[in-house]
Amino acid sequence: NGGSGCCKEKNGTNGTNGGGCCKDGATNGSNGDDQPIKRFTPPGFIEYNPDTQLIFPSALRKHEYRPLAFGNKRKRWFRPVTLQQLLEIKSVYPSAKIIGGSTETQIEVKFKAMQYSVSVYVGDIAELRGYTFADDHLEVGGNVTLTDLEDLTERAVEHYGRERGQVFAAIRKQIRYFAGRQIRNVGTPAGNLATASPISDLNPVLVASDGVLVAKSLDETVEIPMSEFFKGYRVTALPPDAIIAAIRIPCLKAKGEYMRAYKQAKRRDDDIAIVNAALRVRLDDTNVVEDCSLVYGGMAPITIAARKAMGYLQGKTFTDPKTLEGVMNALEQDFDLRFGVPGGMATYRKSLALGFFYRFYHEIRSALDPGDAEIDEDAMAEIEREISKGYKDHTVGAAYEKKIIGKEQPHVAAMKQCTGEAQYTDDIPVQRNELYGCLVLSTKAHAKIVSVDAAPALETVPGVVDYVDHRDLPSPEANWWGAPNCDETFFALDEVFSAGQPIGMVLGTSAKVAEAGARAVRVVYEELPAIFTIEEAIAAESYFDHYRYIHNGDVEKAFADADHVFEGVARMGGQEHFYLETNACVAIPKPEDGEMEIWSSTQNPSETQAYVAQVTGVAANKIVSKVKRLGGGFGGKETRSIQLAGICATAAKKAKRPVRCMLNRDEDILTSGQRHPFLARWKVAVNKDGKLQALDADVFNNGGWCQDLSAAVVDRALSHIDGCYKYKAVHVRGRICKTNTVSNTAFRGFGGPQGMFIAETYMEEIADRLGMPVEKLREINMYKANEPTHFRQELKDWYVPLMYKQVLEESEYERRKKEADEFNKKSKWKKRGLAIIPTKFGISFTALFLNQAGALVHIYHDGSVLVAHGGTEMGQGLHTKMTMIAAEALSVPLENVFISETATNTVANGSSTAASASSDLNGYAIWNACAQLNERLAPYREKLGKDATMKDIAHAAYFDRVNLSANGFYKTPDIGYVWGPNTGQMFFYFTQGVAAAEVEIDTLTGDWTCRRADVKMDVGRSINPAIDYGQIEGAFVQGLGLFTLEESLWHRASGQIFTKGPGAYKIPGFRDIPQEFNVSLLKDVNWENLRTIQRSRGVGEPPLFLGSCVFFAIRDALKAARKEWGVEEVLSLRSPATVERIRISCADPIIQRAHVAPQEGEKSFFISI
Repeated sequence: NGGSGCCKEKNGTNGTNGGGCCKDGATNGSNGDDQPIKRFTPPGFIEYNPDTQLIFPSALRKHEYRPLAFGNKRKRWFRPVTLQQLLEIKSVYPSAKIIGGSTETQIEVKFKAMQYSVSVYVGDIAELRGYTFADDHLEVGGNVTLTDLEDLTERAVEHYGRERGQVFAAIRKQIRYFAGRQIRNVGTPAGNLATASPISDLNPVLVASDGVLVAKSLDETVEIPMSEFFKGYRVTALPPDAIIAAIRIPCLKAKGEYMRAYKQAKRRDDDIAIVNAALRVRLDDTNVVEDCSLVYGGMAPITIAARKAMGYLQGKTFTDPKTLEGVMNALEQDFDLRFGVPGGMATYRKSLALGFFYRFYHEIRSALDPGDAEIDEDAMAEIEREISKGYKDHTVGAAYEKKIIGKEQPHVAAMKQCTGEAQYTDDIPVQRNELYGCLVLSTKAHAKIVSVDAAPALETVPGVVDYVDHRDLPSPEANWWGAPNCDETFFALDEVFSAGQPIGMVLGTSAKVAEAGARAVRVVYEELPAIFTIEEAIAAESYFDHYRYIHNGDVEKAFADADHVFEGVARMGGQEHFYLETNACVAIPKPEDGEMEIWSSTQNPSETQAYVAQVTGVAANKIVSKVKRLGGGFGGKETRSIQLAGICATAAKKAKRPVRCMLNRDEDILTSGQRHPFLARWKVAVNKDGKLQALDADVFNNGGWCQDLSAAVVDRALSHIDGCYKYKAVHVRGRICKTNTVSNTAFRGFGGPQGMFIAETYMEEIADRLGMPVEKLREINMYKANEPTHFRQELKDWYVPLMYKQVLEESEYERRKKEADEFNKKSKWKKRGLAIIPTKFGISFTALFLNQAGALVHIYHDGSVLVAHGGTEMGQGLHTKMTMIAAEALSVPLENVFISETATNTVANGSSTAASASSDLNGYAIWNACAQLNERLAPYREKLGKDATMKDIAHAAYFDRVNLSANGFYKTPDIGYVWGPNTGQMFFYFTQGVAAAEVEIDTLTGDWTCRRADVKMDVGRSINPAIDYGQIEGAFVQGLGLFTLEESLWHRASGQIFTKGPGAYKIPGFRDIPQEFNVSLLKDVNWENLRTIQRSRGVGEPPLFLGSCVFFAIRDALKAARKEWGVEEVLSLRSPATVERIRISCADPIIQRAHVAPQEGEKSFFISI
């Protein structure tokens, strides 16, 4: 026993278990002899004396908790260690905030700006963490963690048996989906109850089970029935000076009593409920209801019992089919929601309330008599999933791999990122005299600024140093920025056009001080009318001037000659970037010549340099813009990061001190913009054999209040609106809607996914109207090799038809499609669907001048190589590929090549890292620089022989005064499209791919899971297959989120975005990725026309659209659901296919009776733009 304890601890367990202690007499571990043991003492050690020296170091003894109290005039903290101490504190400070796990309190403090003058930490009070298994109940301390409660409920089921322990099984089920493991490890049931959230997952179970809270104060102990605990929204019956000491959870009766719990959220795992419920009935021997409790969360401002339904159910024969119908009718009356109910989703929430009881009813009837013929067995089971598995082809590079290029190499920063050593912008050490900046943001969507008063911040908040706004710029013109139209301001002037528009910045000695100062700034507004959606903008004719069209062929004749003409609307929402690292900047002014160093989390160092020079009034050569790495970008840091850098630089110049700012998540979402929502009105001509003839479409995107990159985004959408399909004639037009949301911006795909979504939407609806399998419609209309697109670019190295067939075969699509059809015939409430989707994505910036790159390569004496290029590393593996290219070109080991950072003083005038072109552009620039160096070093390689190392070669060249540095450059050849005349080549090439997916949906709730996805991409000769696989998988899942989970919502009343954090905005989680995820790269073909670096293709953006195959598989499943209920109308499904939209689209009898129509003039609570 390596840790046998202290020699003084005679009764310790270690001594009796064989570890032994010299004071334990004749126990195991001693020799049982009275003679002393002679021990060897190494030289230099003090002789051991058991009378004077302890074996166990006192510093390692168990910590003895003692009460603590500290604070100042503004804030006081207490840490009691006994219940009595806590009650004494609470009697003196009734309004003190009790802190257990602090999960809710941190949200209140950080995001709601709430302040608590007295806080009491209760995590070290043992009396609040106990539990007791009594005869008829389990009593748990209020401060046990939710993880411990989960374990206790499992033990309780074993202790009381499955029948009596149903309530504990219900609690355990709810905790399983309650937040994440980290939150459950610190969160407590008392905190959850005291918060009184109407969507708490525990509240309904505790109310339905007739739980009791034991509330203690200094003077008395009160038992509060859970049914009487919630008095109003976030208001409870807990006395002000009392705490929740314990929770008493009754067992059920051994026979005749049943209980179940349910929850539905936007995302299956780690999400707050939309609606939850705990339903309980107690039946006599004839199945007559003696007692019942139907308790719901998410249906009212508090956890609420369905009183009318409970009253109806009482005394009824549970197994009588009329009982089910009667309860459903009563539930409709209990939850007669308004269309504009707070929280929105009135129809969906009502359908969940009905659906949960429908499921409960059949579960209990099955428990009563499993052979009952009237049981709807399919309604009982919820969707579950397996642990994910998958396949990748790791042999793909074998045919073309070289010494380094083509092999799977790990990301060069992988180990640093895993260990936390990787440095991001905000990890830069604090500078001397540094200040922290916090933005003052508009709270109105559209308003005149009547006044801005910074005096409260400057005069009343200790540590606030200064306030910065447009008056601190060198000229009014310096305030204007924006690519490419310069129609946006760094600081708002006399009018704000969106909530989240920067008005100023408060500078403080710390982040907390600056935030407090920003909240203290008083802004008075005069509100003006606001426009939010594309539909509103079209009605108001609110557009930016940009207008594009592509016209190819005789559209009118094609429509006149076609057998059918179909029309429809495609609608797609936006997407928040939600990178791990929010926008951050450190501006460091230099003492001479107006110089400044900018460390920024940006994809665009050169444009950052240009605008910082503008706002500081110096030339660009005085500004150095640097990037070490980004914690994700996805396009959100291509332009939007520039605003923060410009504001920080303005502040640093004024204060003559370094200024740092890293945005909170809500600030980042408020200011950074999103993927553009799109609306398209399409008309397609098609013959009866399915051959497409003509496409006519008007395309609109929501640009926000200024243009940013909206023009380029709509342009790319127009170029991808054909999907992978050939037309005789096309006429498509694009406009940008001007609204009062934050300016939308670049996002992975940059309009391409929106254009292709429009294409696949009309393909799906045309197939339904023709009665043709959509897979066949896609296949017969695909482009063939060398055919021109609607913008007259020939498709070289075109392998989409080949990959389409390969994916069909490798995924066993036809077999699984038949199996899904059979499943759907047998299953009433679960439906499966499959879809296979192709993609082609044009690679090049649509702005011609951006298709260039530079690089700088140094070779040092020791043979090591330093590479600099214009691209930024944001996790996509760009630096990894660039080091591989340099190592291959110079014939040196990969570990000899290093990239330190991206900076404008090493590579000037770089393009932003975007458009999936960075590997092509920067890779060729590096190759060009290495070619120059190889030419200079060729004589030395020949002279020193093939075994000479770079160290030998570089050393010899240096002493011959050979330049060991080279500046490389590359520009993409043969491109340059002209809008209008429809001439020139728009893209250098197309990256292609195909994906198939299978899903299963629960039509009672809208829940779903992706059972399998198969993805195949043509990335040419991959420079690094491991990196490309990572990009494909990540892009696919991000696309899955775009088309299913991620919905941005705005408050209608305030005009502010509601989904500004992970609590409301849901990106895919672990349980949302496909259960089986197979990814492969196209091989065994030739790329004869591909003229890129190593004949590779860009891979960052192209796979994202393939995530839409999950959306279209859901649509396929919904068609089966609608067929079940006789609905023949063609389904028009808006993206994203959220659980709400899935459920409503089923059109079954439950959703029809739950339908909530708006009253005259009534509008929804949220706006989905």
